Formats: sequence, C-alpha cells, structure tokens
Amino acid sequence: MAREKAHINIVFIGHVDHGKSTTVGRLLFDSGTIDEQVLRKLKEKAAELGKSGFEFAFVMDNLKEERERGVTIDLAHKKFETEKYYFTIIDAPGHKDFIKNMITGASQADVGVLVVAANDGVMAQTKEHVFLSRTLGVNQLIVAVNKMDIKGVEYSEERFNKVKEEVSTLLKTVGYKPDEIPFVPLASLVGGNVAKKSDSMPWYKGGTLMETMNNLKAPEKPTNLPLRLPLQDVYNITGIGVVPVGRVETGIMKVGDKIIVVPARDGKGIKGEVKSIEMHHEQLTQAEPGDNIGFSVRGLGKKDAAKGDVLGHESNVPTVASEFTAQIVVLNHPSVMTVGYTPVFHIHTAQVACQITAIKQKLNPATGEVLEENPDFIRNGDAAIVTIRPVIPLCLEKQSEIPQMSRFAIRDSGQTVSAGMCIDLVKKDL
Repeated sequence: MAREKAHINIVFIGHVDHGKSTTVGRLLFDSGTIDEQVLRKLKEKAAELGKSGFEFAFVMDNLKEERERGVTIDLAHKKFETEKYYFTIIDAPGHKDFIKNMITGASQADVGVLVVAANDGVMAQTKEHVFLSRTLGVNQLIVAVNKMDIKGVEYSEERFNKVKEEVSTLLKTVGYKPDEIPFVPLASLVGGNVAKKSDSMPWYKGGTLMETMNNLKAPEKPTNLPLRLPLQDVYNITGIGVVPVGRVETGIMKVGDKIIVVPARDGKGIKGEVKSIEMHHEQLTQAEPGDNIGFSVRGLGKKDAAKGDVLGHESNVPTVASEFTAQIVVLNHPSVMTVGYTPVFHIHTAQVACQITAIKQKLNPATGEVLEENPDFIRNGDAAIVTIRPVIPLCLEKQSEIPQMSRFAIRDSGQTVSAGMCIDLVKKDL
C-alpha cells in the first residue's frame, strides 16, 4: 500500500473573537474543500440568525453540531490538503473543547496556528493558549495576525510589526523561538493572504497561510522509540477471532512480533504473537506511528484485554505506574483542587480515576517559575507540580522518554478541568 501524503494534525488557537473559526472557514472555502453551495446556505443561515459575516465560522461550527448529533461528516471536511500534506483541522473554541480535542484521541496537534487580532494584540487567552500548546507538546507554530483590514489598522505594516514584537516576547517566555516561527498578516473575512495573496499588503513578502502550512516540517514519526499501541477497542469477529484496534503512537509493529498487553485483566500482562495487521481493509506487514489498525494476536482472548490497555514488545514492556508526578495546568475547575481530589484522568485511550496525593509546587503559568512550595490548593489559571495515585493500574510514560504517552486531560462532571503531562513515575512490578 502506498503511503498517502504526510498527515499533520493542526489546531487553531487564540483569544476569543480573534477570528479562529473564520480563518478556518475561509481556508476550506478558498482551497475548494467546501463549495459555493455550502457557503451560500451558511450565509443564509448566518443572516437569519442576525450574524452576517459569520458564514465562514459556521463552516467549523456546523461540523461541531454534526459531531454532537452523531451525523457522519464528509471526509473532505475533516481533511484539508495542500500540495505536500493532508491536515486534520482542530478548531479550538473555548478551553473545554480545546483541551479535550487536543489531548484525547487522535487529535494530538503537531502544529498550532495562533490567531491574534491586529487591533487587540496579545490578550489573556492568547497567553494561556500559548502556554498550553507548550505544555501539551505542540512544537511548531504559525502566528496569523488577523483582522488587518479593520478600521484603525487599515493594513498597516507598523501595526503588524508591533503585534509581531508583542507575540514574540510572549513566545520567548515559554521557550518557543520566535525567529523560527512564521508570522502571516491576514484579513480572513475578506480572504486576504489565507489561500490567496492580498493586494492590500504589498509590504509583506512572505507566503499566504496555505503556502506557509505547505512549508511546515512533517512531524517526525517516532519510529525509533519503543512500540506503544493503546487499545481503542477489542472486537470478536466471526471467522477471524479476537481483533484489537488502536493507533500506533510510537515504534513499529510487524507481523510475527512477540508482544505483551498491559496491565490487562490479570495485572501481569498477556503475551502473544502478531498474526496479521490490517488498515483501511488492506493487509500490512508492518504498522507505523499514526496508523489506525486492526490486528489479530495468537494467544489473546476476548476477555484478556480492553480499551486503555497498552501493547508493546515483550522486550520493552509498556510502563505501568503505581504513582506518578505531573505538571498540570488548571483550566476550568468550579472551585479549587486540593490533596485527596479524585477526578477521572484521560490518558491515551484509558480513563482512570486518580487521586492527587500531594501538591508540591505552584508555578507561574506563563513562565514555569516556582511561586509557592506545598500550597494548600490550586485553582483556575494555576500551573503546578503534583503527585498522583491511580485507583487501578495505569499505563503511562515519562514526558522525557515517550512524550506521546505522557499527556492527559483531567475531567470532572462532564468538563475538562485540567491538563498536563507525566514528568516522573514509580513503576509497578508486574
């Protein structure tokens, strides 16, 4: 099977009302991913709701509604292609969806597009989103300075440079290198520099947003790391037997490999041998990071493994932690988080209740410096180093060793309250 274009998950972040959804909608329309007819309908809908000018934003928001209603979305919507890549676009409205999208499932973003309005410059959420991207491992950024067309800005190069300077200072504080980050001036509502070059900014010599996306570096596939494949589900298929499915996060899995699934039902791990691998109804001899596969394993029964278990090679068993230390950011908690708090952690495909056993340090969320040792509690906007004990055995890895297996979201009563990554752990003996 010929591999398709390299795939990049891309997330649009930034302060509320800076034009994230409009930029995405414009990109999809100007690139021909959605057609006139769809846009015309959205225009009518926007006008009806008294929201003229929101038609592009409705492109993504419309999808969200379809998602919530469980209607399948045409593939063209989810995928967006440039010459070199195909992208999965994650539009990040407020915090809740942003984190949920970014951490759970396949949407770990490789690239972020930070949208900053030219008239406002850096705002509160701009700062938070930049820190979050950093904490969550988004290594490549594009900065889109939007709304260059509005009154008071009027395509001014001086204003663009001022915002660029402001954003660069912010990026430096969290460890991004601004001189490696492209800044693109946009007028998304009218389509300037999104997919088509704007005539109103002759001073800007760089590429459009679409060209800039096409020039990104393909995320390196972590094939040199040990094999880690979190199970998404385990099916029993007549005539074939037990078929686990999941996405390879790191490493390579080949037919004939001796593997182990942990923690598995017995807490000791189940060993087996890979008999066959299939993706998109085609047989593969090996699977790489990013591949969503179904496979059969000699020696694995239906009751042996479940969603949240992790498969690895027998020679490098995935880590099961009895306790771990994490760096977290509190995003959306109704009150405060204290020692003893036991919410549900979403780590790769696992959902496990975990108890916070110690709050070691409170950090400045913009810079990471220590503000307080052993605070009594942490609340919205705080970053912290905490010790956590899973209620049942849990597979995860340290950020420094296998970052793809270290990130998590903390959810409580239906919303994402916090996000973070594992920086150290105590191994549980299998």
